Amino acid sequence: MKSVAEICSDLIRFDTTNPGSGERPAAEYVATLLADAGLEPVVFESAPRRTTVVARIDGDSSDALLVHGHLDVVPADPAEWRMHPFSGEIVDGCVYGRGAVDMKGSCAMTLATVLGLAARGVRPKRDLVLAFLADEEATGDYGSRHAVTEHRELFDGVTEAISESGGFSVAAGGHRVYPIAVGERGTAWMKVTAHGVAGHGSRPAVDNPVATLAHALSRVASHQWPVRLTPSVAALLDSLSEITGQPIDLDRLDAEAERLGALGSLFRGQIRNSANPTMLEAGYKVNVVPSSAGAHVDGRYLPGLQEEFLATIDELLGPKITREFVNLEDAPATPYPSPFFDSLAAALVAEDPQARPVPYVMAGGTDAKSFARIGIEGYGFAPLMLRPDLDYFGMFHGKDERVPVEGLEFGTRVLTRLLT
Repeated sequence: MKSVAEICSDLIRFDTTNPGSGERPAAEYVATLLADAGLEPVVFESAPRRTTVVARIDGDSSDALLVHGHLDVVPADPAEWRMHPFSGEIVDGCVYGRGAVDMKGSCAMTLATVLGLAARGVRPKRDLVLAFLADEEATGDYGSRHAVTEHRELFDGVTEAISESGGFSVAAGGHRVYPIAVGERGTAWMKVTAHGVAGHGSRPAVDNPVATLAHALSRVASHQWPVRLTPSVAALLDSLSEITGQPIDLDRLDAEAERLGALGSLFRGQIRNSANPTMLEAGYKVNVVPSSAGAHVDGRYLPGLQEEFLATIDELLGPKITREFVNLEDAPATPYPSPFFDSLAAALVAEDPQARPVPYVMAGGTDAKSFARIGIEGYGFAPLMLRPDLDYFGMFHGKDERVPVEGLEFGTRVLTRLLT
């Protein structure tokens, strides 16, 4: 049987860049591994080569758990990497390559876990549904959204799910903290447009949409969003205060995030809404004032704050700017505290007695949003014990993405404990 590191390397070698040629080769590899282990994977495509694999394993309880991950990755420029991003090489105890952390490493842990159970003839304690999805790095239209609308029956009986991004270790000040995600910020990707009057660039502008848009984006980019503590983030702050033995001053959370270093990164981006201009498109010639100018804005909002977020965005943009959604997704939140959270925490502590599991809210978004639409409560739990010097968050979409082999092996043991 292949090791978890070998499976991770194999998956990385499939170039599943999104946008690109699709996930089919990686999906076929996954389906073959599952079939060889005696499972009956269902393989389907939402569009040519946009491929997803789903398999079900009978357990002692029909109350099913979904373990999902995505097979696509963001682009990578080989010229910027120490090694080719699709080499899957193992160097200095780490598997290198695009997707090592986000999230072919996690998919490899899932596969190694279920293949190990099958090889030993061990039955999980509850039904398992495994999903290896397309298109998470875009909108999920070709992956999770398609799966929950066109193949809803494959997820019958599922009550909870685990996936990225949580269960990883954060070492700081002699503590090893493991954040388990119990929610994530909502997504509001917007195209904003200013309309004006076209004219010659040498003449005084009547109504220059480029200037109108620039002023609006400046207001958005410079806005200081107020702190909004959701219950889960407040619980995280309480846990970190207890672990470090130093109260966290709620009136100066930005400074506290700096003081706490790596631990502060667990709440720095989760205490307020945010909006970042990311793309600009205007004009076609230097001496022509165009009739319109556009931009894209990546908006994120905390659970329960969509209405407040959009009202603020409209005020900042002003009356001369129109907006339309490229992608709008709710901010899902799961119960905390809960018995299932306790089970996740117990699996971590069983493999690492120094583990201090804490609740966590993700700054970004995952396929959990799609599964929340059909009533599945999603937790971020892709367990990894990491080296203190490895910048886990910096690995996401960064160059020289890598994951420690020992971390993958640790995660496989934790998942095995959880599932059995």
